Amino acid sequence: MDMSAANKKGLSLFALVMIGIGSIFGSGWLFGAGTAAQVAGPAALVAWVIGAVFIGMIAMSYAEVGAAYPIPGGMARYGSISHGPVLGFITGWAVWIAVASLIPIESIAATQYMSSWSFGWAEDLVDARSHQLTAFGMCVALVLTVLLWLSCYWSVQLPAKINSLLTLVKFAIPVLAVVALIASGFHTDNFTAHGGFAPNGAAAVLTAVTTSGVVFAFNGFQAVVNLGGAAKNPGRAIPIALAGALSLGLVIYLALQAAFLGSVPPEHLAQAGGWSGVNFNSPFAELAKLLMIHWVVVMLQFGAFISPAGSNIANVASAAYMVRNLSETGFFPKRLARTHPVYGTARPAMWMNLGFSVLLLVTVGHSWKTLAPIISAAMVISYLIGPIAVGVFRRTKPDLPRPFRLPAAKVLCPLTFVFAACALYWSRWPNTGIVTALTLPAAPIAALVLSRKGEQAGTSTNLARQFAPAWWIVFFLGALSLLSWLGSADFGGRGAIPGGLDIALVAAMSLGTYFWAVRAGVKAHHAGLPGPDPVLDTDTAARGEATAPEREPVPA
Repeated sequence: MDMSAANKKGLSLFALVMIGIGSIFGSGWLFGAGTAAQVAGPAALVAWVIGAVFIGMIAMSYAEVGAAYPIPGGMARYGSISHGPVLGFITGWAVWIAVASLIPIESIAATQYMSSWSFGWAEDLVDARSHQLTAFGMCVALVLTVLLWLSCYWSVQLPAKINSLLTLVKFAIPVLAVVALIASGFHTDNFTAHGGFAPNGAAAVLTAVTTSGVVFAFNGFQAVVNLGGAAKNPGRAIPIALAGALSLGLVIYLALQAAFLGSVPPEHLAQAGGWSGVNFNSPFAELAKLLMIHWVVVMLQFGAFISPAGSNIANVASAAYMVRNLSETGFFPKRLARTHPVYGTARPAMWMNLGFSVLLLVTVGHSWKTLAPIISAAMVISYLIGPIAVGVFRRTKPDLPRPFRLPAAKVLCPLTFVFAACALYWSRWPNTGIVTALTLPAAPIAALVLSRKGEQAGTSTNLARQFAPAWWIVFFLGALSLLSWLGSADFGGRGAIPGGLDIALVAAMSLGTYFWAVRAGVKAHHAGLPGPDPVLDTDTAARGEATAPEREPVPA
């Protein structure tokens, strides 16, 4: 979908902030508090703070890169600009998987909340024992996925116009829910009973960051970066929109988490045997039913459709941009980048994303809790290139216009990368192995595409030279998966590496990988692998055309 084609004037700062907030308040707020409480107990509050700090660090690195390269869907292109085509395709593939996966999970969230409706057929949507969608529930989620996708198929103008209204409604519903739940009775003893503030220990708090929807919720910042290139003043709009959306998101999510923890009736908590036993299919709606706040139940059931619908406006647009960028780099078929001449929508890209969404829904998307940890881990992989790109561009492109500069980048960039590696490790085995298995197939696909390009051009493509800047990510994902498999049982591993030492090894490995990756990017620029710079070379060409003297016609 080409928002720039649909809106020639560009997105305003307010519209970009609304897109960020609308993406942050997707299905994450409907499930995040309940899932985090089940994993970490009252210490889930700490998980939200850790998640916000982590995503804030990632977002600020992308703010510098995104403001310098205001390319719609740019997160799929930054690896190519910093390291060349192979790494660009691998990281772009990871970003596409992470963004496209958001389309079906919003439908799953709406379906699970439908199970709280007071109709007999609604109870058949979710299995009472496994808490997963039944065959009937899968069909309903599939229909909702298609309907949400169709909302952006014919035009982006109408979704863009109603997104601000949807965002305001989405913002009002959780705020009203917090007030109603607290007013119904707030039990402060819930924060210390049944094992204390952190009943499952510190490891559970870290696990909650990536497996309970914390990273998933804050991932809405990607929409600001991916769509910020269509803003009127990207250099100013992107960092302001990121800071505003993340700050407001943290405040609301902390309020939601505190309201959930304090509103659960103590007798229900005791009957469940502590926080680990509090398992709701639709957390806030079922809690409101338990407290007999019927108007809140109806409001939440309505919000379970508004929130996914609003988020999918940005999700469908961002996923289409991902496919278009990968098509423009030559790794996806060129026809996927075509846009409709009237509606401005990239329909071939949208069809591809719909097919991937359906496949994900049918294979592993049987519940929000099942799919969210995998998507969160994929999101973390998509974050890796941000701080590395800042480090590479600072050394190779000193003349690059930077409307926003990350302060203390020499310290913050490696620290951010290490934080991202730890967050990926906290997502637990086998989730780390699953996302690695989903990401690494991009490497042989890249080799095949480059080989065919070389044959068509009549030259022998030097694959070793092309792959040199990308080996660090293959090593990183393989090493982290191995550490995850052997690591502490607290994070799903076999326990061969004791707790504490496992995180130290992940931090040391990732720190070394960061400097390897930056050096590989510098070498790639010296070898000319990234190709023409989309900003510097365009400006140089424009200046050359403006100052070139008129030539006299050459006599025949």
